[in-house]
Amino acid sequence: MRPFLAFFALLSSALAAPAIDKTDVFVSGRDGYHHYRIPAIIRAKNGNVLAFCEGRKNGGGDAGDIDMLLKHSTDNGKTWSAQQVIWDDADNTCGNPCPVIDETTGTIFLLLTHNLGSDKEKDIIAHTVRGSRTVWLTSSADHGVTWTKPVEITSTTKAPTWTWYATGPGIGIQIQRGPHAGRLVIPCDYSETDPADPKRAPKGSHVIFSDDHGKSWQLGGTIAPGMNECQVAELFDGRGTLLIDMRSYLGRAVRAESLSADGGATWSAAVDAPVLIEPTCQASLLRDDAAKLLLFSNPADRKKRVNLTVRASADNAKTWRDVAVLHAGPSAYSSLIALTATDAACLYECGEKNPYEKIVFARFAVTPPKS
Repeated sequence: MRPFLAFFALLSSALAAPAIDKTDVFVSGRDGYHHYRIPAIIRAKNGNVLAFCEGRKNGGGDAGDIDMLLKHSTDNGKTWSAQQVIWDDADNTCGNPCPVIDETTGTIFLLLTHNLGSDKEKDIIAHTVRGSRTVWLTSSADHGVTWTKPVEITSTTKAPTWTWYATGPGIGIQIQRGPHAGRLVIPCDYSETDPADPKRAPKGSHVIFSDDHGKSWQLGGTIAPGMNECQVAELFDGRGTLLIDMRSYLGRAVRAESLSADGGATWSAAVDAPVLIEPTCQASLLRDDAAKLLLFSNPADRKKRVNLTVRASADNAKTWRDVAVLHAGPSAYSSLIALTATDAACLYECGEKNPYEKIVFARFAVTPPKS
């Protein structure tokens, strides 16, 4: 009887667990790249799903020969195209993908950063290198099939005192409601020179935005100190209020949040999000219009990059509930996408021995709030 009961207990547990469909998209060591990192995912206006990442040619580090890559899916992530190289600048670093779609024109804008392959982050911050970190833009008017030559936009999007700079990683948004409806907003972060103490490099989060359908970009508000990689979403308040969720270096092992009522020009003081624990890592935040939910994903652990978990909020991030654990083992960066009113997906880094063995697309169910 005991084995019989144990079998049915196991069966009941399996039936209760949400179904998760997983597909490997980028696998480190294959197709000419040592490592694939920094995923970002969006849906083009024609319905195709676009998965971006960095292709790290010779190793897993953040510097060196790094190319910007893309794969397409025409069936909601069940199958994927061969990888496409969007930007390859010899031995230099082309990275930190942060795409956004202009819903009015259908154009996809991809914000990126660039530095010499020999320049590492700590040396860029210390001013001991030949170059610096610069901000770039490419776009596609045919749903990601072809891309324009990247152009530099550093002069209008980076303060003179900033050293390190990162777009995203993840996605940008277009504001839907309020006085700034139509604005394209890209979450970013920076490190800054401290004149009083050159050895210090205060970190901060910020946004850049465009009010003319991507023709020009300007610097928005900043949130500091101790903030870093971030994602932004518009709340379901009908006023265009923005929530920015940030990687925090304040030592409390939780995410931080801030609000903007003016389209990202200014931000409230950062506050902890106690439920959203983190081991100091990137995370994803998404407004899922179909399900009328905010979705959030990150490695939900206070110390290690493990336990990649998706959460949902039906009350504008006041409370969160668990949706699915996508990978209990080593896992790191992620990017969420809405598919239908009852399905969403996540593109994320994971592995069995370390978090950077592959980038996986996982589709899971979501439950809209009761009306």
